[in-house]
Amino acid sequence: MATATPESSAQDAPQSGQVDVRVMAQILGLEYRERLDAPKPPRDLKRGDFDRIVGSWGKQYSTIPVDGDEKCVVIATSDPLNTSAFDELRLCYGRAVQLVVTSPGEITKAINSIRSSLMKNRSSALDSDEEGDDGDFFQSQLKIDVTDAEDDDAPIIRYVNSIVFKANAERASDIHIEPYEHEVKVRFRIDGVLTDVAAEEKTFQAAIISRIKVMAGLNIAEKRLPQDGRIGLKIAGKEVDLRVSTVPTQFGERIVMRILDKGSSVIDLAKLGFTPEILEVVEQLITRPHGIILVTGPTGSGKTTTLYGCLSKINSSELNILTVEDPIEYQLNGIGQMQVNPKINFTFASGLRSILRQDPDVVMVGEIRDAETAEIAIQASLTGHLVFSTLHTNDAPGALTRLIDIGIEPFLVSSSLLAVMAQRLLRQVCPLCRDEYEISDEELRNLGVDPRSVLKRAVFRPGSTQCTRCQSTGYHGRTSIHELLLIDDDLRSLIMQRADSSKIRNLALSRGFKTLRMDGAAKVFQGITSVEEVLRVTMEDVA
Repeated sequence: MATATPESSAQDAPQSGQVDVRVMAQILGLEYRERLDAPKPPRDLKRGDFDRIVGSWGKQYSTIPVDGDEKCVVIATSDPLNTSAFDELRLCYGRAVQLVVTSPGEITKAINSIRSSLMKNRSSALDSDEEGDDGDFFQSQLKIDVTDAEDDDAPIIRYVNSIVFKANAERASDIHIEPYEHEVKVRFRIDGVLTDVAAEEKTFQAAIISRIKVMAGLNIAEKRLPQDGRIGLKIAGKEVDLRVSTVPTQFGERIVMRILDKGSSVIDLAKLGFTPEILEVVEQLITRPHGIILVTGPTGSGKTTTLYGCLSKINSSELNILTVEDPIEYQLNGIGQMQVNPKINFTFASGLRSILRQDPDVVMVGEIRDAETAEIAIQASLTGHLVFSTLHTNDAPGALTRLIDIGIEPFLVSSSLLAVMAQRLLRQVCPLCRDEYEISDEELRNLGVDPRSVLKRAVFRPGSTQCTRCQSTGYHGRTSIHELLLIDDDLRSLIMQRADSSKIRNLALSRGFKTLRMDGAAKVFQGITSVEEVLRVTMEDVA
């Protein structure tokens, strides 16, 4: 029997006062199925009946057809006592109904799997007039008039929904809709790398883009200016936000949707890829009464997630924690979060000023973008507040010179800054298909490791075999690598002298400072990632 994940366990567990569905099946003398295979309902099932099953009706009654013929339909349910629903199904199908029992989680996964299957044959979903050769039941039900835009069953609505379901199922962080001269491409960013998903005909471009803009509450008539919006969805019982951005391009509007899981409100620092040594120091830093802690890196390197992890770690009823962000990516219970709105001149700087009048203990500023925000953050730290923020620099030493470059006096930087941490996200090799091999001297030198110092040379790289878990990419999931620069008296002296980042880095290295590439090399030897992946995300570290 497969081991249930914490998520599925929580979802399938009986609530207080309810009977376990497995026990209920035994009592009623019904078959219980631990897992549902790919549903194969009767081929002559009408489209309207199918829509009800994979739509709100099926979710409401936790019911789905899984097999059948012209005489009988096999129905999987997690609520076998709902006899009125099954009587309705008998009338709907015009044939006998046989019940099997399964968990609510299996029902939800099956419904979402059906919706995701719409992506497998996109052309039939949009304009096909003939059933596919494979006779796929679900695909054959999608022959709907594209012009029927007001109908909830319109294929464009189904198509956009299927994109979102598939992206969520494949752990994508972003969905890209990209118009070109003769086609519209759909790409997902999975584990930080863009992957082609579909290429649609140009004729569907306007309908797809308009549908997404309507969902995000954007102006569908405005095609000349960039727009930003947000879509709130519920997928597999989880609340998900899509942060939508549109920009005009030569061949039409380009859309990127960032997927944010609103349920991820508690982020454990220990699960963010820190080495034990860095984790110990970080946990000490975030309990300091005042000062500034910066996290640096490019967009998409996990900076905000790290700061959320820090806030979750120290969050308690004794502290007043306030944030100003753009946008609010995760909702944190017990923490006051504000979102900037440049349209009404509510910026990081003005939001930070307001926060300081709210008697905070800890403040998080989403990003230091200008001298005004930096000055207010520094003044806040000097007046007894602990301040967290992010900065766009390539490494930790570069953050010190960056602050001075935007106009902050060196004595303010040296007196307020506690530490700077740079980080990157890199992909983990798939544990099911990874290949073990002996690392070469050249690879060791590229990682900055002396080949003579290495005793064990067995490491892993992406596997060459077909793998369903990682979809033959060789990677599954991501972890982070870090470099942590603690500000001591010697570094403060260099800051006061306006020293460049190379001098700061050299001094730090002499004190045991470990760079991003060093941390990545350690994860290679731990079997977490590959040499190629570390070199890809730490290119700026090349000497």
